[in-house]
Amino acid sequence: MIVILGGTAEGRRLATWLDGRAVLSLAGRTERPVTVGQTRRGGFGGAAGLAAYLREHAVEAVVDATHPFAAQMSRNAAEACAEVGVPLVRVLRPSWAGHPLADGWAWVDSHAEAAETAAGLLAGRRAGGTVGSNPLEGAVLLTVGRQHTADYLPALGAHRVVARVAEAPDLQLPEGWEVLSSRGPFTADGERALFGEHAVEVLVTKDSGGPMTDAKLVVAEELGVAVVVVRRPKLPAGVPEVPTVEAALEWLDHLPTPN
Repeated sequence: MIVILGGTAEGRRLATWLDGRAVLSLAGRTERPVTVGQTRRGGFGGAAGLAAYLREHAVEAVVDATHPFAAQMSRNAAEACAEVGVPLVRVLRPSWAGHPLADGWAWVDSHAEAAETAAGLLAGRRAGGTVGSNPLEGAVLLTVGRQHTADYLPALGAHRVVARVAEAPDLQLPEGWEVLSSRGPFTADGERALFGEHAVEVLVTKDSGGPMTDAKLVVAEELGVAVVVVRRPKLPAGVPEVPTVEAALEWLDHLPTPN
């Protein structure tokens, strides 16, 4: 059996290709996840729990197809697979650091820094006359996931914020904040309509990478919207990485046949 640590489009595509040979494991943080094939939900109980699962189920290989920001799960996978001797590969979509527009964005290392940077960009635009003096004029579009929405309240609580998430966070949000529940992929036309409807002045996103959600970056450039990007966390070294599902399948095909 192959274990796919999922939660991404890549994980679902891989599970579809490996139907009958793999189980797709989801962390369980999303109440209504998109799933395919044989699926398990919930954590393993850290690296030790994952190692026990690998032994119990005689797992042949693990594919880490988690989100680039799921660093703890990637660390657990690296530790558990090394302990048990199970081959591990990481599917890591290319970073947006190589995007043609990347040099024009504000790159930060944390969500707290992203919130402060967004607030500063709004203040600068108001001072320059781009946005009116009312804090509720001109919106910040957050596309950072529901788990981090609360990180933006201290710096942006008095501003107008549109938080686009797959599932609404369980939070009491301030006046001027709006939650949009939506899943990608997103089109350029759809993003233009969203930016225009909400008068978006600043976009805050994570360096998720890949093409599913990069239309917002192109539209932000077209409309003169400032962009703040949270850099990816560091992942464990020593794990082979591939950029696509097809490359992961090729890696699996070249594994030695178990006795």
